[in-house]
Amino acid sequence: MRKPIIAGNWKMYKNLGEAIELVRMLKENLADVVSVEVVVSPPFTALAAVAAELSGSNISVAGQNMYWEEAGAFTGEVSPLMLKDAGCTHVIIGHSERRQFFGETDAFVNKKLKAALKAGLTPIVCVGETLEEREFGATMKVVEKQLREGLDGIAPQEMEKLVIAYEPVWAIGTGKTATPQQAEEVHEAIGTVIAQTAGGVARNIRILYGGSVKPDNIDVLMSQPNIDGALVGGASLQAEPFIRIVRFKSSK
Repeated sequence: MRKPIIAGNWKMYKNLGEAIELVRMLKENLADVVSVEVVVSPPFTALAAVAAELSGSNISVAGQNMYWEEAGAFTGEVSPLMLKDAGCTHVIIGHSERRQFFGETDAFVNKKLKAALKAGLTPIVCVGETLEEREFGATMKVVEKQLREGLDGIAPQEMEKLVIAYEPVWAIGTGKTATPQQAEEVHEAIGTVIAQTAGGVARNIRILYGGSVKPDNIDVLMSQPNIDGALVGGASLQAEPFIRIVRFKSSK
């Protein structure tokens, strides 16, 4: 059975003091959790301090983005080696906000994914459709294209090291959530595409759901056969709701 993973994406929130206060509460209240992998993704300015605070704990740290070069004249960018140096073990790649607001393409995602794997980071690769694409009936086509182009050239043994996050764009920050049935349908389809690409190792690749995940919907989401965890946005910015999400109750 795949170990569930709950990852909190803090986006552009939390100054240094707020970040440390939050992770101290998480560290104290989640110290006994062994059956779920827990990850937090602070802004770049807080990465090193948060990683130091969480050192030796059961909570890992992720960067929210990265560039694919190890070093160079790329003003404003952060390399995979810099993330590792700051204490990161994971990195979010291809989040819909990066695609929507900063023009990231599937080709960019592919380059970043390869660089993250080379650096020894665990990539959390995001895919998902817009509301217009869903209403047009193109969800599966869009997600399959993002997967195939984003994972192009990745060997199966490398693919086993990554995590996929399905995030319907229309459900991010809107309060709308895909129904458990909608999410499960896409997760199952993602699993099929990955199996075609990665072969037998696909059964070890975890697929997370993201999009207005909250304490009151996490249990039913995690009870779906093909949902292996959650990429949590707003509900990860406060200790109490995030702790409840990590301590989900599943009927699997």
